[in-house]
Amino acid sequence: MDLRTLGFLVEVVRHGGFARAAEHAHASQPTLSKAIAQLEEELGTRLLERGPRGVRLTAAGEIVHRRALAMQAEAGRLKVELDALRGLQRGELRLGLPPLGSSVLFAPLLARYRELHPQIDIQLVEHGGRRLEQAVLAGELEVAATLQPVGEGLAFQPVRDEPMVALLPQSHAHPGAKSFRLEWLADMPLILFEEGFALNRLIREACARRGIVPRETVRSAQVDFILALVSAGGGVALLPRLTVQDRSLSGVQVLPLSGRELRWRMVLAWRRDAGLSPAAQAWLALAAGRHP
Repeated sequence: MDLRTLGFLVEVVRHGGFARAAEHAHASQPTLSKAIAQLEEELGTRLLERGPRGVRLTAAGEIVHRRALAMQAEAGRLKVELDALRGLQRGELRLGLPPLGSSVLFAPLLARYRELHPQIDIQLVEHGGRRLEQAVLAGELEVAATLQPVGEGLAFQPVRDEPMVALLPQSHAHPGAKSFRLEWLADMPLILFEEGFALNRLIREACARRGIVPRETVRSAQVDFILALVSAGGGVALLPRLTVQDRSLSGVQVLPLSGRELRWRMVLAWRRDAGLSPAAQAWLALAAGRHP
């Protein structure tokens, strides 16, 4: 049983016979007769009584005809809803963003997305990149911002490749230094983000490659608090440059990191084996500059 065969039954009843129904169903009369006969055989009951004045529904045929009309209506509603999704007239964007860098990179994009697609419901989750990756893999989020390298099973598109800077309290300042060497962390307390932030792993791995074991101290998810800790002499912080460009840095020395091995490469990631909704596709296109 399928919608096409049930549609043939509806047409035959609507037009009172096979000949006129065939004209409207874009099928030959023998094709309609065979389809109805197969439907009757499948259901184990006669659906139509054929007579000199045309056809009429049996009692069983009345039930099947009524259900066929309901199924056609439901299929029509389904098509309308899918068209609305494709046209971004409805839908949901389940998006994960980390606290670090999102105000600069994604706040303007979210405002533009809302302007372009006001009917889309945005479900926003904020966590560190590694936790967001886990949420994407679990199907809780569709797209999330994180740092390269991304976890296994994820596809991604680049957003920003940003240099890192070191923030030192004036008491630890290196007069005349043009850049910060990771080796200096061997003698300085290091302020990191909360666990679950992708940047923590990148910093630890970069230090390990140099044979450095940093003295990790306080962890925080707030850039302003980290800056206050640095200014108060609580340690050194490593941050992407864009997060400190427009902030007050009183009592803090800012130095670019030497070399290029530790960079902040922000991406938008999604599950490699999952199809993306139209809402998510529109978000990725906007982030990539493919939408006005």
